Amino acid sequence: MDEALHERVREIVAAIPPGTVATYGDVAAAAGARTPRLVGRILAEDGADLPWHRVLRADGTPAPHLVHRQLELLRAEGVLADGQRVNLKRYRSRLS
Repeated sequence: MDEALHERVREIVAAIPPGTVATYGDVAAAAGARTPRLVGRILAEDGADLPWHRVLRADGTPAPHLVHRQLELLRAEGVLADGQRVNLKRYRSRLS
């Protein structure tokens, strides 16, 4: 994997403000990644020190294996879910 892309993804995720979220696709587009799956891979392998919980799937839901922990962390920041879905219109961060 391209090391520069890896670092861009990390920088973008680190910059997502508390109380907001982004999608894997948002991060991929901002970083110039060819697919959102790369963002997920980077976070899975090298994202423990990042606010990984602020990155959701395109439909506003967490990955199934992370749902309880991720929603708990988001709730602590004031991001409320309707069931297991976060309202992206309300909480989505504008990434640059």
